[in-house]
Amino acid sequence: MSSQEQPLSIRTARADDVDAVVAALTTAFFSDPVWGPAFPDPGRRAAQAGALWRLFAASALRYPWLLVTEHVEAAALWIPPGGTELTDEEEHGFEAFLRETTDAGTAAGIVGILEPMESARPQEPHFYLSLLGTHDDHRGKGLGMGLLSASLDRIDEMNMPAYLESSNPVANDKRYASLGFEPIGELTMPTGHRVTTMWRPARD
Repeated sequence: MSSQEQPLSIRTARADDVDAVVAALTTAFFSDPVWGPAFPDPGRRAAQAGALWRLFAASALRYPWLLVTEHVEAAALWIPPGGTELTDEEEHGFEAFLRETTDAGTAAGIVGILEPMESARPQEPHFYLSLLGTHDDHRGKGLGMGLLSASLDRIDEMNMPAYLESSNPVANDKRYASLGFEPIGELTMPTGHRVTTMWRPARD
């Protein structure tokens, strides 16, 4: 096996990785068809979106499923079966948090994205890929898909299904399909952009 074919080294993120995770996600989603317009002021987008990604990333440390490449070039935020993206306390204060870090209109738009996503999530126990992103400085190296593939190997060991929302269907649906995800639905966001919901059955 050549060095290029070696499995990607991944690990569970630590608290001191959160800054790097936020940086990766902020650059990865800056021009995303759904999440870019969710923060309509490009000059404030990185700071506003970064605050949201930081909330999710820090909360995800409750579980050993915030997975990263060795130097946090890419991050995958998984919510395990029975888990939640935010704690009860964080959820209770979420809309106030959004208004404080953005503005009333932007906060409403973000809620308008997240609520239908949450409603569409399957009831069957599964691993949920909340966020997956590669820092712009490291794109084009296969790190994001490599991280996803290695994550799924761990999930397969537990014989559990996985679920995600593809916010950039043109760029990503085929990539996800190559790892066994199947489209099961489509959501239309308030911006008019469409999101593909995708399911990967459990594997022995």
